[in-house]
Amino acid sequence: MLSVTFLLLGMLFTVRGTGAQLVTQPDGHINVSEGNHVELRCNYSYGGPIYLFWYVQYPNQGLQFLLKYLSGPTRVKGIKGFEAEFKKDENSFHLMKASAHWSDSAKYFCALCDTVPESRGGAEQKPSQTL
Repeated sequence: MLSVTFLLLGMLFTVRGTGAQLVTQPDGHINVSEGNHVELRCNYSYGGPIYLFWYVQYPNQGLQFLLKYLSGPTRVKGIKGFEAEFKKDENSFHLMKASAHWSDSAKYFCALCDTVPESRGGAEQKPSQTL
């Protein structure tokens, strides 16, 4: 059975906020067997309203948006079978996938922002265009 590698790196977006913010991904590096459940932990420290994001960076590619939490239901679904759950009381936003695939091997980034631009799209990345 193949092994799937997840490298975790935290990011912090500070746009206009005034409070101290911290994002940590305590695991750093995870190996799981293909087909197994995987959970990538993200913890944050901030007392005000926040918006949370997960990004992925596959080898030799730029960052790609996976999912975001702005408000509403605490479990959000993203692309490629990923989902995350916002737990305010635990200051966490863990990314999960029921069945890891070898193509999931990449760097994963959890991000926090205390303000979202007017479009409410937040830090969502648009695909690049080639002319």
